[in-house]
Amino acid sequence: MRAAIYARVSTFDQIVDNQLLDLRRYIDSRRWTAIHEYVDVISGAKDRRPGLDDLIHNARRRRFDAVVVWKLDRLGRSLRHLVLLMEELQQLGVALVSLGEGLDLSTPAGRLQAGLLAAVAQFERERIRERVVAGVQRARAQGKALGRPKAAIPVDRLATVASLSLTDAANALGVSRSTMKRWRRGQKSLLSVA
Repeated sequence: MRAAIYARVSTFDQIVDNQLLDLRRYIDSRRWTAIHEYVDVISGAKDRRPGLDDLIHNARRRRFDAVVVWKLDRLGRSLRHLVLLMEELQQLGVALVSLGEGLDLSTPAGRLQAGLLAAVAQFERERIRERVVAGVQRARAQGKALGRPKAAIPVDRLATVASLSLTDAANALGVSRSTMKRWRRGQKSLLSVA
């Protein structure tokens, strides 16, 4: 099997040497071939990381069959991000191995563990959605206005751009075309009532 190594530390005063030594030893013990080592020095809370992005890019090109990490938290901090990464690797036919958790998605037991993690992540997403919906319903019941407040502009400023096209007027006032259009419609309805 062709394997890629992924190691990460959060700050420049930390070193990845211990991770790399353990990962290389593991790959040697399995008689796999180490293809490339991807290293990031960045917070795991960031979904986009140069080394990880490069790893995913090469996984899509089928450059290796497995990714080996020291611990799952080196790969990502949030369960949601980890599950998305595992699902993508699985769809690409790339196994994920995490030494710290004893997770090996190249085996049936490892794939079962990944399925359980995915189920927990789905449960977490649905619970968050339920809380958001409940919060919106409660705010509506209390008569609170939801969404972004409507932008307003004094009528005299609107009059200064009346002769301009919709796009030019929007640019002059620093608003979107749709906002400008809504203001002009509102102005026309006010004039028709007067």
